[in-house]
Amino acid sequence: QVQVVESGGGLVQAGGSLRLSCAASGRTFSTYAVAWFRQAPGKEREFVAGITRNGASTYYADSVKGRFTISRDNGKITVDLQMNSLSLEDTAVYYCAAKSTPFTRRYFRGADEYDYWGQGTQVTVSS
Repeated sequence: QVQVVESGGGLVQAGGSLRLSCAASGRTFSTYAVAWFRQAPGKEREFVAGITRNGASTYYADSVKGRFTISRDNGKITVDLQMNSLSLEDTAVYYCAAKSTPFTRRYFRGADEYDYWGQGTQVTVSS
C-alpha cells in the first residue's frame, strides 16, 4: 500500500501561481498513473489533471486547460501541478490520487478508478 502526501497549497491572489507536489511515501510513482482532483465547498470532487504512468501523456479538465500543467520527474518520485493564472473559482481542497496499473499509456479520469488518495491541501485564491 502506498501513502500519498500532498504539499504546496496556500493563499494566493487572483492571477497568481502555485505549485503543488505529490509524493508517494517510501516508494516511487513509477508503476502508478497519477491525477489531481479538487473539491470546493458544497461541490462534488472533480477531476483536474492526470498523467500516465510513463509520463508521456497528460490530460486536463477544460476549466484548467492552458493554465495548469501536471508533470512527473525522471525518477518518478513526485508528481507536480503547476497552477498559473489562478482565479477565485480555483479555490478548493486539492487531492492527489494514484492508481497502480500495468498500462503505461492509459489514463483515468474517474475518482472511483483511483486506489490511493492523499489528505488534501487547501488552495485559496483571493481577490
